[in-house]
Amino acid sequence: MCGGRGTRLGEGEKPLAAVAGRSMVDRALDALAASRVETAYAAVSPHAPRTRERLVARRDGSADDPDSEAVDLRVVDTPGDGYVADLRAALEAGPDAPALTLAVDLPLLDGPAVDAVLGAHAAADADALSVRVPAARKRELGASADAATRYDEADDGEASGGVDGDLVPAGINVVGALDGAGDEAVRATRDARLAVNVNRPGDRRLAERLLGGDGPEPLPTGGVDWLDATATREGGGRS
Repeated sequence: MCGGRGTRLGEGEKPLAAVAGRSMVDRALDALAASRVETAYAAVSPHAPRTRERLVARRDGSADDPDSEAVDLRVVDTPGDGYVADLRAALEAGPDAPALTLAVDLPLLDGPAVDAVLGAHAAADADALSVRVPAARKRELGASADAATRYDEADDGEASGGVDGDLVPAGINVVGALDGAGDEAVRATRDARLAVNVNRPGDRRLAERLLGGDGPEPLPTGGVDWLDATATREGGGRS
């Protein structure tokens, strides 16, 4: 998903905002190219015309960017009516469910982390997967935490171990049917690669420090360490 206005970041189109000298949309595509994802559908909107130009240039191989890794890239136009409406438009025009969805504002993401999310979905035996980060973890890192959702218990009434408390959507999920049918697994992690969404200038400074090895802790490598339990919710085909 790369059609954002970037109003909170205050620097034009959000996908083109640079983190450590590289745009967030290119960083997202690099992570997908380094994973087992074969085809990427980039959902653009009328709010981000320059982002669309950049994506078309990368798709067609005309972008002068020796750092770009190859991925089969399709550009999908959406109406720009908000995340859910644009996601629906992208899924109707693009991949069959289940499909990995990724917000463009996760510049620390890499191929192994993407593969770990795909593996968690396969292991959960659910139609969809929602990846969450404890809000306390984001505060610990110094990242902004928006849209916290509380999951105190799994649907079966049992305490959900490491996923209790305020959880914030990470911005990477696996979505199921467009009509929301089916169930959704919820996995939580403290992994910094999934915990830093660049929504504000302070988030970008934090991401650049982590990428440069000057952050509050080293960036993880390899797979993702998930917290204890998998909570499952009914009717979670689209997250």
